[in-house]
Amino acid sequence: MANAIKLNLPSADDLFTTQEERDDMKRERVMDIPLSEISDFPNHPFKVRMDADMLEMSESVRQYGVLVPALVRSKEGGGYEMIAGHRRKTASELAERGDMPCIVRNLTDDEATIIMVDSNLQRETILPSEKAFAYKMKLDAMKRQAGRPKKENMSPVGTNLRSDEQLAQQTGDSRNQIHRYTRLTKLLPELLQMVDNSATREKDTRQIAMRPAVELSHLPKEQQQAVYEAIESEDCTPSHVQAMKMRKFSEEGKLNEGVIQSIMQEEKPNQAEQFKLPKERISKFFAPGTPAQKIEDTIVKALELWRQRERQRNEAR
Repeated sequence: MANAIKLNLPSADDLFTTQEERDDMKRERVMDIPLSEISDFPNHPFKVRMDADMLEMSESVRQYGVLVPALVRSKEGGGYEMIAGHRRKTASELAERGDMPCIVRNLTDDEATIIMVDSNLQRETILPSEKAFAYKMKLDAMKRQAGRPKKENMSPVGTNLRSDEQLAQQTGDSRNQIHRYTRLTKLLPELLQMVDNSATREKDTRQIAMRPAVELSHLPKEQQQAVYEAIESEDCTPSHVQAMKMRKFSEEGKLNEGVIQSIMQEEKPNQAEQFKLPKERISKFFAPGTPAQKIEDTIVKALELWRQRERQRNEAR
């Protein structure tokens, strides 16, 4: 049998481009790229907030332009994908600029994901939901990289540390805390929003702390929906102990709407005695969606006015 002859044929790039052109394609460069040609990173976990900082940034961009170039990579079908610089792009749009300076870098999907997460974790304020999805995306990318050997030595990428251990060293959060955050990605969006509310502490919002939220994340979606509906009807959120009870009943196959309602109605150890009114009795006095705290404040003010008038009426007798 004749031996097969292996030929190393040049690629199309080698045939139709010069070495100088090929080297230039690999070299990092800064370009002014039209904003319309830059798309957001897929499933970008960090929100771009239209707050005072954004207005200040847009005014700075209007006067001086973008001083620090964004980082993008070329897309196969044309255009560019944002890696780091989503806020600078939004500020440029608000400043009515047509383009922005960008560093164009050749990156794999996993390399781009890791850089995107790392660049945004430097922000001063990060919501639990943002950190949850960012940690999950980076861990998944690190695990894929660790499973691929380097071409030059065929040894695993990185060290012998697990991906979560490496991430813990890089971020300062413990492995357990990182796993708590990634569990939050299993929550219904409505429940996850309440976890974010616990971080921002905005008035008139329902809030769930981290520990009970992690327990609730172990419930199937339909049971989480039942918990959300119980939160709405009872106008309170579960404590850590209550969430642990729900998880235990769920694992035993005993959790249903009635059990959830019963657990939610339990008085918390630090909960003061409350007087409750059925919603249907007072809903006609308030617009749909009025926060519970605003309803309570309005009722208290109305009672104060009523008491004041009663006093005046008694004094006039």
